Amino acid sequence: MNLPDFPWDRLAPAKQKAAAHPDGIVDLSIGTPVDPTPAVVRRALTEFADAPGYPATVGTPALREAMAEWCTDRLGAPTGVDGVLPSIGSKELIAWLPTLLGVGSGDTIVVPALAYPTYEVGARLAGATAVRSDSTTALGPQAPALMWVNSPSNPTGRVLPREHLAKVVSWARERGTTVVSDECYVELGWDTEPVSVLHPDVCHGDHTGILAIHSLSKRSNLAGYRAGFVAGDPALIQRLLEVRRHAGMMVPAPVQAAMTVALGDRQHVAEQRDRYRRRREVLRAAVTAAGFRVDHSEAGLYLWATRGDDCWSAVDFLAERGILVAPGEFYGPTGAQHVRIALTATDERVEAAAIRLASKS
Repeated sequence: MNLPDFPWDRLAPAKQKAAAHPDGIVDLSIGTPVDPTPAVVRRALTEFADAPGYPATVGTPALREAMAEWCTDRLGAPTGVDGVLPSIGSKELIAWLPTLLGVGSGDTIVVPALAYPTYEVGARLAGATAVRSDSTTALGPQAPALMWVNSPSNPTGRVLPREHLAKVVSWARERGTTVVSDECYVELGWDTEPVSVLHPDVCHGDHTGILAIHSLSKRSNLAGYRAGFVAGDPALIQRLLEVRRHAGMMVPAPVQAAMTVALGDRQHVAEQRDRYRRRREVLRAAVTAAGFRVDHSEAGLYLWATRGDDCWSAVDFLAERGILVAPGEFYGPTGAQHVRIALTATDERVEAAAIRLASKS
């Protein structure tokens, strides 16, 4: 199978250089949570640890209700329990979604110009062709089988306005294209409030041909649980359910219990937002003072920064100071002058990065 090289392997020399810093590495390259999983969620996992039977692919009734209620309360987008489906994290779903929906050879999948690499991997797994574009006008008369939207964006933190999303939905419906919106950072808006593709202002209350992918990894520190879900068109949800049943794609029962509690608890989400807000303020000030310009970054867990030179030069500059970041070209050719700086480090490590950047040595 023709898959791209795993990009993070290319970052090994920079990681080695950063790790040689006397005070140790500050790893801001991968957005993996470092804060504790909320106690209320861990209790739920433990209470349901005795799970000798197979879990339901569609999710427990309690989880289905929790997912649907969250979509209504948080997104302003009522889905009903027939419009939601749990997944084994979001990356698994993103990688296999085209295949699960029957997209294949001869089909085109549109991905953002700057994109999470798994969108393209999913196209290749399905045997389809990936086309990078942020403009429906540039696509001309073609009718892609599937179009990915990512707002808030990874890596840029850009939030697409509802007017833009509405145009994408209208354009796709005219061509019979399925729109899938990766909204895993929707609860982490800083300078603006992200809107879901499922919101009535975007889709006129009609979820036909639309799916939205959500994750509990970042908002609830559940990356290790592999807890995500997809919401939207009940007909598409049913198609996904049928295939996932056959393929054994089941979220473990204890994780389903933990998800149910996590979706219903707002306090831990607010506390985690506050942590990331503080880290963002510290890092943004330090990065800007060190000569970087921060673009977009109005939401999500990253700063999209540039000095106007090659991204690998910036990676090396930061590695010399014991700070590891991701080169922008990992996400597409137009990212060649940017680096992605994650907010996912402890307060102590974030402060260490700020001190090192202030020293300019």
